[in-house]
Amino acid sequence: MRPHHTLTGPPDAPVLVLGNSLGTTTALWDDQLPALVRHFRVLRYDHRGHGGTPAAPGPYRLDDLADDVLELLDTLGLARVSYAGVSLGAMVGMWLAGHAPERIDRLVLCCTTAAFASARPWQDRAAAVRAAGTESIARQAVSRWFTPDFVAANPDVVGKFETMVSTADDEGYASCCDALAALDLRSVLPAIEAPTAVVAGKHDVATPPEHQRLIADAVPGAVLHTVEAAHLANVEAADDVTRILLDHLAAR
Repeated sequence: MRPHHTLTGPPDAPVLVLGNSLGTTTALWDDQLPALVRHFRVLRYDHRGHGGTPAAPGPYRLDDLADDVLELLDTLGLARVSYAGVSLGAMVGMWLAGHAPERIDRLVLCCTTAAFASARPWQDRAAAVRAAGTESIARQAVSRWFTPDFVAANPDVVGKFETMVSTADDEGYASCCDALAALDLRSVLPAIEAPTAVVAGKHDVATPPEHQRLIADAVPGAVLHTVEAAHLANVEAADDVTRILLDHLAAR
């Protein structure tokens, strides 16, 4: 299915696709957008059941979410793009770079993992959302995305992300949890040819920094950056992540 999307920036600039984390929308990248559109034509999209994209019947696998991106690129006539993603969005980026290398020019993977130690937490979250809706897990989920100091200083930002989660489609969110439960991209990493930057949040408890180290070690030539942030590093350490994006994606 073709996701809801926005395409912003100079029509003749290279295209950069931005992928979101579970429970968020294209607004995840609001802090980066002003700087990125000076250099790129920026394509933001919503996963199934998030933002403006309807929820297809589940469960989903990561392949389904990645195929949605390929369909979107084909519809827009975009043969080759750069890609940056956070968490689930970065997992989609790893899948694309490994399975469709001719489509991905450069790659940025932020606060993500190639595999989880256990499927059970995602199975339990999917069951909880199917039983009581996304609103029932929104506060707990978002509490893991930022450091306590950031939460105390930025209640409006935290509230914005709680609203994003609570307004995601219940079945769409739960089906994305199913995709995370089945995640294993470790065999894909050595096949990634795109120059890759990996960003770790030093205080990330959702996907701790050792997960990003494993990715950086497995992807040929990948460079690891660590920033002072938790899981949504592009929000909490917005300037640092923007600088990493521009330095890596504009490098030739």
